[in-house]
Amino acid sequence: MQPVSGRVISGFGAKKNGLHNDGINFSVPLGTPVKAAENGVVVYAGNDLPGFGNLLLVKHANGYVSAYAHTQSFLVKQGSRVKRGQVIAKSGKSGNVSEPQLHFEIRQGSRAINPQKLLT
Repeated sequence: MQPVSGRVISGFGAKKNGLHNDGINFSVPLGTPVKAAENGVVVYAGNDLPGFGNLLLVKHANGYVSAYAHTQSFLVKQGSRVKRGQVIAKSGKSGNVSEPQLHFEIRQGSRAINPQKLLT
């Protein structure tokens, strides 16, 4: 499930500036509800990773983890069980971004997976 409806402003993969986006970034209005992509458990809710601002990590079955960055606020806390489609945060512009957006990643172990291949 896609966590928000919005225009993709940065896709997965290599960028012209030599950087790599391990996820996708959606342009959304400030405060847009952010939904869990799948059932899981919140394993991190904080802002300790430079650049990501307020970040939620949700652990899912089969070693998958989804990440939701640049949020304005959390509606769940570490240890919370979440259901697919449940609103878990509000979009924001925390971290090193200049406009409201959501950075979304899916990982299996340490490997980043293109979220657009898995979203339904």
